[in-house]
Amino acid sequence: MLAFSILAYLLANLGIGLWASRRISTTQDFVLAGRRLPLVLAASATFATWFGSETIMGAPTEFVEHGILGVIEDPFGASLCLLLVGLFFARRFYKMNIITFCDFFRIRYGRQAELLSAILIIPSYFSWIAAQLLAMGIVLKVVLGWSLMTCILGSSVIVVFYTIWGGMWSISITDFVQTIMIIVGLIIVAAVLYEKVGGFTPLIEAAPKGFFRFYPDFTFKASVEYFAAWITIGLGSIPQQDVFQRVMSAKSASVSVKATLLSSLMYLTVALLPLFIGLCGHHLYPETDKDGQLIIPNMVLQHMSLPLQIIFFGALVSAILSTTSSAIMAPAAVLGENIFKFFNPALTDQQLLRIIRWGVVVITGICIFMAVRGDSIFDLVAESSAFSLVSLFVPLAAGLYWKATNEIGCIISMIAGLVAWLLCAYIETEYPPLVYGLLASLGGMIVGILWERIFLQKIV
Repeated sequence: MLAFSILAYLLANLGIGLWASRRISTTQDFVLAGRRLPLVLAASATFATWFGSETIMGAPTEFVEHGILGVIEDPFGASLCLLLVGLFFARRFYKMNIITFCDFFRIRYGRQAELLSAILIIPSYFSWIAAQLLAMGIVLKVVLGWSLMTCILGSSVIVVFYTIWGGMWSISITDFVQTIMIIVGLIIVAAVLYEKVGGFTPLIEAAPKGFFRFYPDFTFKASVEYFAAWITIGLGSIPQQDVFQRVMSAKSASVSVKATLLSSLMYLTVALLPLFIGLCGHHLYPETDKDGQLIIPNMVLQHMSLPLQIIFFGALVSAILSTTSSAIMAPAAVLGENIFKFFNPALTDQQLLRIIRWGVVVITGICIFMAVRGDSIFDLVAESSAFSLVSLFVPLAAGLYWKATNEIGCIISMIAGLVAWLLCAYIETEYPPLVYGLLASLGGMIVGILWERIFLQKIV
């Protein structure tokens, strides 16, 4: 019955995608839902995009092992990201009336910056998409008993088809339904476990010393690592096409801001539920700890009634599907709009739409390969955010708020940040490599500004 329910749910998503395809006639319809989403759909789309496998399967494992300090990155850093987008970026982006995040780089810096940003942003999604496909494969393997490869391929086909058919419209509609399932499912499971545990007191008493501590040790190294945990997703996911698409899909600038702020609040509150569920599972059924990322799914399968299993796995599949579809479409849109169109400006809108749809297929194929060889959902997501943090955050923020920035500074910033991050990761520096990458990116921007000023002065 559980397997039948999950398969029926997956097929229902295909039906929604096919229905939504009737509203797709232009690239803007496909990528931005025609910029007509009301507050409820815009907020639920943003929330569901972020509430993925790492939130339900990755973060609880980290929380059980390392306490609050182990999950600063997600959900706290992720909520910070949405808050900052709503406060400082959403309104400015919306007024630009552009299709992709990389269009901003063309307008602000020039064509070369646009191309480089597109080349960098597309691979930044691969690890994130792979994490979602891996999670979906693991979940379906547990429920259906099929091989991991079969489950990954099967779920990938479903996601690809309903994304290709309905674009942002199908994603927004399914995200709304999935948001309801996520919230209701997790609340019910958490309430049942709360009763079984006997409240918060037994959990607090059984936790090791410092488990619920929100701040690090007062040492320089611990403080730097704590800062890195906050900014990995907190700043690193701001320069991302999926966030940008939600900002631009709302029906007005005001709705865009409100939807982003509301999704930040929703994420912070709802994302605490998997942490609580994981801790309850660890307390009640410690034998499930050996399964790592499957702590919660196995606990639900072994110790919950069938109705609760259907509710929970429906919520879990919802969370992963919504994140996966959004993550796949984002780089596909950049591939068409900012790479293919860069080399062939005469592309018609229908040709561009066709390229973006084929991009969905190609990108999914690459990420299937990564999902098969990956093993940590949490680490794959962190890797994705760090990539965009060190290469794209500084040019984005500086371009919006610093008039002196220029194209040469933007290009140096992107290259220097990425090279520094990769080099530090390779030599395994004492401090997190992304900190060095972020500093190098900022330094590159400053060097570009100074170089232009000095060069222009010499010409004059």
